[in-house]
Amino acid sequence: MMLTVLGAAAGALFQTAPATAATPAMPSLVAYVRAGDVWVSKGATETKLTTGGGWSRPRFAPNGRSIALLRAGQLWTMKADGTGQRRLTTRAASGPSWSPDSSTIAFASLSCSGGPGVYQISATKAGAAPTVVFPAYCRDEPLPAEPAPTAKAAAPSALPDRLRTDDAVAWSPDGTRLAFRGGDCESIYDACLTVGTVATGGEKTVAAYGGGSLQNSGFAVVPSWRADGAKLAWTAYQQGETAADNKPVHVVEYDTATGAKRTVGASQDRELAYVDVNRGVATGTYRNGSWVMVVNLATGARTPFHQGSQPSVQPVR
Repeated sequence: MMLTVLGAAAGALFQTAPATAATPAMPSLVAYVRAGDVWVSKGATETKLTTGGGWSRPRFAPNGRSIALLRAGQLWTMKADGTGQRRLTTRAASGPSWSPDSSTIAFASLSCSGGPGVYQISATKAGAAPTVVFPAYCRDEPLPAEPAPTAKAAAPSALPDRLRTDDAVAWSPDGTRLAFRGGDCESIYDACLTVGTVATGGEKTVAAYGGGSLQNSGFAVVPSWRADGAKLAWTAYQQGETAADNKPVHVVEYDTATGAKRTVGASQDRELAYVDVNRGVATGTYRNGSWVMVVNLATGARTPFHQGSQPSVQPVR
């Protein structure tokens, strides 16, 4: 397995830029993407961690010391200050998520079934190979061949079309479950979101669209757990049987004990990451662009943080 390293000299590439005085102060760093590079901030100033563009989906490790991220559709890690950038695998990857002990990263890639699957790989061992987590019946099958590189198609211009096939995954804080787009539920529904139990391979459908007597279409993507595991949020979109049933891109919060769901934030909010039980950060539309917004989860009030998208919150240690 290929391992690529960009040395600590990358730290010399850091850039800082001031923001407005009204920018809210956060208890820890928030990572986000702007113009294809990763930035971090706790408030009024920003630090740029990467250069060259093509970076996406940064995710802080639970220990706060590392970030998993994607470049050109492959999985990388780096230290929280941007140094020590390493490519972990040449296999196509989507939306990484860390195990609770920060030793392993889950990511989505083509499974033996031909649909999206979930893999895991060591974040620390050089030359580690990925192993299958879901679907469980692929665990004893050879890994699918890595597809040959192809020219990248232009990204769709419409927001729902850009989001509907996002395969970001989310590892539960206790390490027992993974949330991911698709799963066995795709044999019944047109689109669905699954919470799978790692130990047994069992799957539970938590959101579904089309098929199975459902007269709607849409998607549920980019799951995110609250630190206590009591809530799971995701980005959703729905076209209903009537116009009254239509729901533009929005954030759904799901109670993992009761199954109750509610919408948080505003229309077009997406990619929520929890700050604590009272607040989250989400990508929203502001000043005709994508901004990271601080969202009050009780009232829905939103405060602009920085221009960018795909936020991730560094756990407070």
